[in-house]
Amino acid sequence: MARALGRLGPLWAGARRRHPGSDTLRQQKLKRSFSMQAKMPPCDFSPGKYESYPYERMLKIRKQNLSPSLVTYYKKPLLLHQGHMQWLFDYEGRRYLDLFAGIVTVSVGHCHPKVTAAAQKQLGRLWHTTNIYMHPSIQEYVEKLTALLPDPLKVVYLTNSGSEANDLAMFMARLYTHNFDLICFRGGYHGASPYTLGLTSIGSYKHGVANGFGCQTVRSVICKTLETMLPDVFRGPWGGSHCRDSLVQTIRKCSCSQGCCEANDQYIEQFKDTLSTCVPKAIAGFIAEPIQGVNGAVQYPKRFLKEAFQLVRERGGVCIADEVQTGFGRTGSHFWGFQTHGIVPDIVTMAKGIGNGFPMAAVITTTEIANSLAQNLHFNTFGGNPMACVVGSSVLDVIAEDGLQKNSEEVGTYMLLEFAKLRDKFEIIGDVRGKGLMIGIEMVKNKDSRQPLPAEEMSQIWEDCKDMGVLIGRGGIYSQTFRVKPPMCITKQDADFAVEVFHAALMRHLERTAAK
Repeated sequence: MARALGRLGPLWAGARRRHPGSDTLRQQKLKRSFSMQAKMPPCDFSPGKYESYPYERMLKIRKQNLSPSLVTYYKKPLLLHQGHMQWLFDYEGRRYLDLFAGIVTVSVGHCHPKVTAAAQKQLGRLWHTTNIYMHPSIQEYVEKLTALLPDPLKVVYLTNSGSEANDLAMFMARLYTHNFDLICFRGGYHGASPYTLGLTSIGSYKHGVANGFGCQTVRSVICKTLETMLPDVFRGPWGGSHCRDSLVQTIRKCSCSQGCCEANDQYIEQFKDTLSTCVPKAIAGFIAEPIQGVNGAVQYPKRFLKEAFQLVRERGGVCIADEVQTGFGRTGSHFWGFQTHGIVPDIVTMAKGIGNGFPMAAVITTTEIANSLAQNLHFNTFGGNPMACVVGSSVLDVIAEDGLQKNSEEVGTYMLLEFAKLRDKFEIIGDVRGKGLMIGIEMVKNKDSRQPLPAEEMSQIWEDCKDMGVLIGRGGIYSQTFRVKPPMCITKQDADFAVEVFHAALMRHLERTAAK
C-alpha cells in the first residue's frame, strides 16, 4: 500500500507544482482517506419484503425474453425492489442514493406520498376514455401547466413519451412553415423513434437504416468535413473562463472582457456557415436542449441560443426547446431551461419529470402553430388520459409545495461547487459543469490533452460508487461524463455523502493506476 501511494503524486492536478517536502504529508492524507468510509445518511423508510423470483431466474428471463437492445447498468445488474424519495432498495434490502433518477425522470421523489395518493384515488374512479370525450382532469391539468409558461405558449398536445413529443414537434414545424429541413446539434438526444433519430446525434443510437429524412446536424464547414459542430466550451475548438451560465467555468483561459465572449462569436459564425451552405434559404426549424442531457450536461456560451434563434427565425423557421430533462425546476434558477437563456421558443417539448416516472409528455406551442395540425385529424389514444393528467397535476403541486425548484438551486449549487473542488485536486477530472440538479463531471486522461478517460477506467470508478451506495449516470459522446441528476428532493447531507463516495472512488482509481 505504501509503495503504491508513493507513486500517486503525478496523478494529482498540479502535483508538479507542489513543494517536495509536502510528499509525506500528502501520503498521510491519502492513507487517511482510504481508511475513511463515507457514512450513508439515515432514512426513516423500511422496504417491504421481496417476494418475487430469485435473482438468477430474473436474469435468465431477461436474457431470454426481453430485447437484447435493452442494456443494463453494471457488471452485475441491479434488481431493484422498492423506492422512496431519493432512495432505492434492491431485492436484498440494500439501500442506494439515486443520483440518476431513472434517467432524469423521477422529479419529486420515488413514490412521493402525494403523487401516489392522487394516482390511487384516480385508479378507483376512471382510468381511460381517450380524449374524444372530456374528463375533468385534462382541462384542470392543462390550465395549471400553461400558467407556468410565458405567452404565447398556451396550447397543449399531450403524448406519452419524449420521443413522441419531439416527433410531433418536428411534424408541426414542417406543417406550419411549409418547409422541411430541421437543424440540430451534435451530441443532442431527442428520441429514438425512426423520425427523431434524425435529430439525435450520438453514434451509439444510430442504426444502419434510413431515418430522420430532412434533419441537418450542424456541420463544421471550415474544416471541409461532415464533422458536426456543438458550441461546447470545454471540448470544442473554442472556450474560455467566462462562457457558461454556471458558477463553475472551464479550466480553459481566455482574454475576453466582461460581457464579451469570443467563443460564442466563433460558434455563431459556424452556425451561420451551416445556414449558408447546408440547408435551403427557408427552413422548418431548429431544436436544442437548453443544457444537453445525454451528452453530459453540456452548456453553450450564454448568448448562443438567443442569437441562433434569431438567425433561424430570419430563415422562416420555428425554434423548439427540448425541455425533457431541463424542465420542471431542475435548473434551479428557473422553472424552464429556456428561461435561463432569455428566450421564448415557438414550441416546447417536455417529458420525464413531468410525471415523476409515469409515462406522459407534452408539446406546448402557440395558437397559430397548433392550428396547422388541425387541418386534418391527428389522434393519440393514450395522450392526456385521466391517470396521466392527475399524476401530472399532482407533480406540479408537489414541486410548489415542497419548494423543489429552490431546493434544486440550493443543493445543486452546493454539490456543483463540491465537485469542482475535486476537479482542482484530481488530474482526471477535466470539467465540472451544470446548473441546479443537472451536473456533468467529464473525465479525461489529463487536463492538458482533454482526451476522454478510457472506458474501462470509467467503469471501475462507476462500479466503486455503486458498491459504496451511490447510483450515478453515464453520458457523453465517448461515455466519458458522469451524470448527476437526482430527484429534486435530495438534501445537502445526501450531497455530502455523494461527494465523499465519489472522492473515495477516485482514490481507489489512483491506487489501481499507481499499482500498474
